[in-house]
Amino acid sequence: MTDRVTAPLSDAATPVCSAKGCREAAVWVLAWNNPKLHTPERRKTWLACEEHREYLSRFLGVRGFLKDVVTLADWEGGGGREGGQEPEGSAADR
Repeated sequence: MTDRVTAPLSDAATPVCSAKGCREAAVWVLAWNNPKLHTPERRKTWLACEEHREYLSRFLGVRGFLKDVVTLADWEGGGGREGGQEPEGSAADR
């Protein structure tokens, strides 16, 4: 059994899914904002693997927060970035 405290961390250069407990490689960027907290142009981001893209999109969508869903490759290529923002960490962090 692997000790979670001493186990090597995953490669920090590989973005992982924001779904709680998921460590799969991210494929999608979900850009969102909470209009009660953020200015209209502000974009927060969650990352999603193929399995969790729909679940996380639905979670943000029913709240009216979801603004855009793009592939990670398109986002990193500048297609979805506003002001040079990098995708953020886990959904569990917020």
